[in-house]
Amino acid sequence: MNGSKKVSDSRLKEIAAYDVKFDDDIPEFTDEQLAMFKPVNPQYYNITPKKKAISIKIDVDVLDALKKQGKGYQTRINSILREAVL
Repeated sequence: MNGSKKVSDSRLKEIAAYDVKFDDDIPEFTDEQLAMFKPVNPQYYNITPKKKAISIKIDVDVLDALKKQGKGYQTRINSILREAVL
């Protein structure tokens, strides 16, 4: 595993809705301060995992449900599998 993991949409919404209390110990940063933040190890960011074409059988109802969510059903399948193995 290359260490990259995407966060689900539902988890992102949950994080965004979390009420943060700022004080002297946890100050709120300005946009300018946030723009200065850089990753400690930038070589570990923006890694594109290698893809491999495979053939699998998926239950028709599961595939239909994923396709009904719109474009990108294969990406959603990959995300579901990634979450399951991590």
